[in-house]
Amino acid sequence: MANTATDTQAQEAPEAGTLTDGFHLVIDALKLNGITNIYNVPGIPITDLGRFMQAEGMRILSFRHEQHAGYAAAIAGYLTQKPGVCLTVSAPGFLNGLTALAHATTNCYPMILISGSSEREIVDLMQGDYEEMDQLAIAKPLCKAAYRVLHAEDIGIAVARAIRAAVSGRPGGVYLDLPAALLGQTMDALKGQQSLVKVIDPAPAQLPAPEAVTRALDVLKSAKKPLIILGKGAAYSQADDKIRELVEKSGIPYIAMSMAKGLLPDDHDLYAGAARSLVLKESDTVMLIGARLNWLLSHGKGKQWGTEPKKFVHIDIDPKEMDSNVEIAAPMVGDIASCVGLLLDGMGGDWKTPPSDWINAVKAKRDANVEKMAPRLQNNNVPMDFHGALGVLKRIVADNPDMVLVNEGANTLDFARSIIDMFKPRKRLDVGTWGVMGIGMGQAIAAAVETGEQVLCIEGDSAFGFSGMEIETICRYNLPVCVVVFNNGGIYRGTDKNPTGGSDVAPTVFVKDARYDKMMEAFGGLGFYATSPDELNQAVTEAIKAGRPALINAVIDENAGTESGRIGNLNPQSVVAKK
Repeated sequence: MANTATDTQAQEAPEAGTLTDGFHLVIDALKLNGITNIYNVPGIPITDLGRFMQAEGMRILSFRHEQHAGYAAAIAGYLTQKPGVCLTVSAPGFLNGLTALAHATTNCYPMILISGSSEREIVDLMQGDYEEMDQLAIAKPLCKAAYRVLHAEDIGIAVARAIRAAVSGRPGGVYLDLPAALLGQTMDALKGQQSLVKVIDPAPAQLPAPEAVTRALDVLKSAKKPLIILGKGAAYSQADDKIRELVEKSGIPYIAMSMAKGLLPDDHDLYAGAARSLVLKESDTVMLIGARLNWLLSHGKGKQWGTEPKKFVHIDIDPKEMDSNVEIAAPMVGDIASCVGLLLDGMGGDWKTPPSDWINAVKAKRDANVEKMAPRLQNNNVPMDFHGALGVLKRIVADNPDMVLVNEGANTLDFARSIIDMFKPRKRLDVGTWGVMGIGMGQAIAAAVETGEQVLCIEGDSAFGFSGMEIETICRYNLPVCVVVFNNGGIYRGTDKNPTGGSDVAPTVFVKDARYDKMMEAFGGLGFYATSPDELNQAVTEAIKAGRPALINAVIDENAGTESGRIGNLNPQSVVAKK
């Protein structure tokens, strides 16, 4: 349900005879719905819209590339449960932002991409307007919903529809097309004010059927070796207390997908992250909370899951997610807070926890693996390997649990998510479902803006290259972001050779001894050069204490790293004999 602005918020009525325009109606519609941060790249036809937004008290953060502004808006939506807004120019700028919009939809982040566009009468006749493109048609397949506004009096309802589409049900991306002429349209200011819409209950609770709750509890009761898997959907739900109560009351071991780490602290007694292989193979019942059986979990089948059949309990707001890869014995379709709350009610006060043999086996394997790994994380090798460097950052994160960690790369990502413990929810942000590179600087900027906390961004040198110019944006807004670039001179590693012996380096090799720290210094930030774990610890500690933009060029052994990190199996193999 939605109400007009005058129904929900006392506003001073405009003077009789005054006018408003499309620029200000867009601004008023967003502000009315609590959206005040905008991530954008200025240009025709939205330059003045950004200026007017800033003049009206909104925070406008201008990026060097629309894709990174879009990644910022997407993760802002994840962190706040309100649509993050990315504002772009038409055609090429729109296309740049579209990658992030598709990423938001795939990852279930609420986001609105607002783009200026050419006029319909010219586009439809293909008469060659400036940056002419049928943007609405292009956007539709890649997002939850797409709308175009042609009349100023419809701006309020269009923004309301975009907000509701972005956050309701399974969240995702929404496209809002604003032709240039719309922004300059004028109308009576009082009628304009009355046309605005404040969205009421944009993401209403969706309760599962009572029989679904009973079925799920019956499956869990019969389990001998149960496991809970928490996904980033569980973290997004912000049902933190209920989820923790469910885990602790059930007594079931759990693992967390990378962005769900910290939903319960990683040092919790029931956390089985260090025994992941054991619990996936040997569990007989698995409850998925906000996690999908996609490629990140080997689609719920294969050798990773062992040979014995399993029963799955699946909590998801989208019924189409059920049975997507394997049979789901107990589907619970509804929002996570409602589903978990009803499970807790149904468990009562006499719930029987899993057999001690299972719990003890999981804990023994976890503790043994942690003990085995500990010496590798404490080495002070020069040049550094991934374990020594990440061992330092693991301790720094433990000492700063409110800090937000952003992480991307191949080996840098794979090692970091298994080594660095998290202690609070929504403090770890990374590449998400697609495993894309380039999210780093955009997510770091949004995390600093939306949370006000220190951000630590751990980047592979290849991943950093996608968005590295945005360190100027970080410096321009003086954000507390510390970037650590793991520099091993190439993609995966820096040792590949050109098989022809020619002058060109191999496709995966970068400039040797690159000084990324000098880039940060060029924009007025702090630059550090670290060649050992001790130097890395000193540099990151100093950067965090300063609370200023900083970049540490962490030199990693060029031989460190493996092909494609831990997903090298996804690389197709040639069967043609080499000459």
